[in-house]
Amino acid sequence: MNYSKQFVVGLPKAELHLHLEGTLEPDLKLKLAIKNHVNIGQKTIKEVKASYRFHDLTSFLKVYYPAMNVLQKESDFYDLAWAYLLKAKKNNVKYCELFFDPQAHTSRGVSFKTVINGYYKAVSQAKKLGIEAHLIMCFLRDMPYESAKKTYQQMLPYKNKIIAIGLDSDERNNPPEKFIKIFKQAKKDGLHITMHCDIDQIDSIKHIKTCLKNIGVERIDHGTNIVEDKSLVDFAIKHKIGFTCCPVSNSFVTKDMKGKEIKYLLKKGALVTVNSDDPAYFQSYISDDMYTLATKYKLTKAEMIKLVKNSFNASFMSEKKKKQYLKLVDKYAKAH
Repeated sequence: MNYSKQFVVGLPKAELHLHLEGTLEPDLKLKLAIKNHVNIGQKTIKEVKASYRFHDLTSFLKVYYPAMNVLQKESDFYDLAWAYLLKAKKNNVKYCELFFDPQAHTSRGVSFKTVINGYYKAVSQAKKLGIEAHLIMCFLRDMPYESAKKTYQQMLPYKNKIIAIGLDSDERNNPPEKFIKIFKQAKKDGLHITMHCDIDQIDSIKHIKTCLKNIGVERIDHGTNIVEDKSLVDFAIKHKIGFTCCPVSNSFVTKDMKGKEIKYLLKKGALVTVNSDDPAYFQSYISDDMYTLATKYKLTKAEMIKLVKNSFNASFMSEKKKKQYLKLVDKYAKAH
């Protein structure tokens, strides 16, 4: 490679696949546990770090959800989001669309209002850091449809505080069809829609096809199994569907980063992007993901520039704003 990690860090970029709950670093988790008198079973940062151990999606989620018990007050959600945004600034993230999972909190007695107001306060202040940030509300697909419907109703008074609706968590026995009605309603209500199609799941390609053809998503989160069906790849390219890939987290929950698939989609002209997913758990923020992928799969400087351009083009911002950010990328590339 003829470029350094410093070059990658400096690239202006957008992050489109980032779970705010997945940015809970061990030090903040311990701090909030002490503040809110929550017994997490660990007393030191070292012990918290040792608890972040998993080998697949299911074991990851068993660690991920209990950790959220330390998030109790509006200020906790603000602190979590702000801590991520400070790291985003260090990675020269200029724009981000951030997932959050209200059901993971309302199901344990924290109000929807507490969650969204805490997060929204942080994203509203992101401009101070030179970042434009937005929220994407996700449904937990392993919870009942009625829970998602109730959550959607809770969201409506705060609709101006989110940009899109997403779908995440355990995909097993929870196909996208389960939520088709509520996503169609979200489209009618003027919200953007995106859905997780995690890597190497049972019926992965079937789920991707449903998302694209039956539901009409604008983005697929992960989604690299689409390479199994060339006609779907062509469809995604034609309709400018974004793919928010997360190579480092892929390597934790499977044995593969899916780098070959990312390179293939990039070469074909698909709007494939690189993101950090749950960086506190995988200890890899967006520049780390990009550089790790570039190193292992020998991505050229032109391919790296294409990835960051894709991140802006796959976003939910206006075409006018996209052009402004793309000029920023070109300026940086020319200077380096």
